[in-house]
Amino acid sequence: MSTSAKRDKVMDWEPGQLPKVDYGQGCYIFDTDGKRYLDGSAGPAVFALGHAHPEVNEAIKAQLDRISHGYRYTFTSDPLGELTAMVAESCGGGLRNMTFNSSGSEAIESAIKIALQYQTAIGQKSRRLFISRERSWHGNTMGATSISGFAARRAAFEGALMPSHLLSPANVYRPPAGYLAANAGKPIDPVAVGAYCAQELEDKILELGADKVAAFVFEPVVGAAGGCVPAPPGYAKLIRAICDKHGVLMIADEVMCGAGRTGTWRALEHDGVEPDIMTVAKGLGAGYVPIGGTIYHDRLKGPMFAKDGGLLTGHTFTGHTLACAAAVAVQKVIRRDHLVEKVREDGKHLEALLRKAFADHPYVGDIRGRGFFWAIEMVEDRASKAPFDPSLAVYQRLRDRCFANGLICYPVGGNVDGKAGDIAIISPPYIASREQLGSIVELMKASLDRVISDIS
Repeated sequence: MSTSAKRDKVMDWEPGQLPKVDYGQGCYIFDTDGKRYLDGSAGPAVFALGHAHPEVNEAIKAQLDRISHGYRYTFTSDPLGELTAMVAESCGGGLRNMTFNSSGSEAIESAIKIALQYQTAIGQKSRRLFISRERSWHGNTMGATSISGFAARRAAFEGALMPSHLLSPANVYRPPAGYLAANAGKPIDPVAVGAYCAQELEDKILELGADKVAAFVFEPVVGAAGGCVPAPPGYAKLIRAICDKHGVLMIADEVMCGAGRTGTWRALEHDGVEPDIMTVAKGLGAGYVPIGGTIYHDRLKGPMFAKDGGLLTGHTFTGHTLACAAAVAVQKVIRRDHLVEKVREDGKHLEALLRKAFADHPYVGDIRGRGFFWAIEMVEDRASKAPFDPSLAVYQRLRDRCFANGLICYPVGGNVDGKAGDIAIISPPYIASREQLGSIVELMKASLDRVISDIS
């Protein structure tokens, strides 16, 4: 059937209505009609310990019985101090300084401000520009949206966003056009793709003027905008060297891929690289109380504190006592139960299940990810990698079909060019059993097969 005929066939399709949540237990959520859903994506890769974990709930209740929040200009607190120490230990190296806020978007906003404050403190106030990549998503605040390469989420705000400079996605499955042109007829070389993308960064720094660029921002494993895209081999080390060469700060956005999600607490640990600034959020507090964090290296602290006496970023709820207590409880469970190690090992099992189910699927072009952070990319033609026409709403239809089958996944559209391209993310809670991982993959395959049948 032609694409136009398929489009005609689904013109009357509309997204399903959201159910009303009732309660959660472990890896399952129940709606008010009593239907059970297996949380195959941990919401948006946030519910690392699943739902209603008794120890976390008790820690939250105990903190509420004492005080909900000691305002940061009036008090510090034991939960804040304990969480700071735990995160510094988990990060290792010089990433020992941090500020806690209420979301990943706020964490990125603070990272932007810390980068600018540091460059000003060392006498480099001309460095006001940021470089990032297309098919990236850094958050919903204006600054975070400005440095994001997610066309659908930027469109309404164009013209009011701060200036930013977007490079090609660092995606081995879909390399930059320039790389493909220079290597026509040759097999894709993942290392060469990484080198090409790193060279794009240096070229852009030189084009703008190194004395104008404050920082480069990237996701070590791209989340919603690209669909669990790991950095090409060697890429992170190359950009670390380029940033050092030109005095540009490296900001690792680990809001989605960090805090153990990819099998190491820092996602960039896998790549052997330490950033100047990094952000965490989703897995930090696992969704029990909103919290995010911006972590910065020792070498940045001295100049800023010497000039300004401290950070020039913060909010009313910075270091929120209850949020910190919840995150401490979450991180204690993750450490005690060796869940990062579990994610690393069971992630290999999840990968094997996905490849068995989808490696030969005629409408799945790529299977990619790391740890408990995987995605399938759906295509109309595997040989050409041509995406489905966006009017077919494949990712939305998959979401609804999964819901009907009792599975929560995280589908996103526009991953190819901002309009076309359908992915579905699987990012289960760290506590998911191998049996549950098997059920997630089985339900995903059955749902995708039904969607393909509906549009064929």
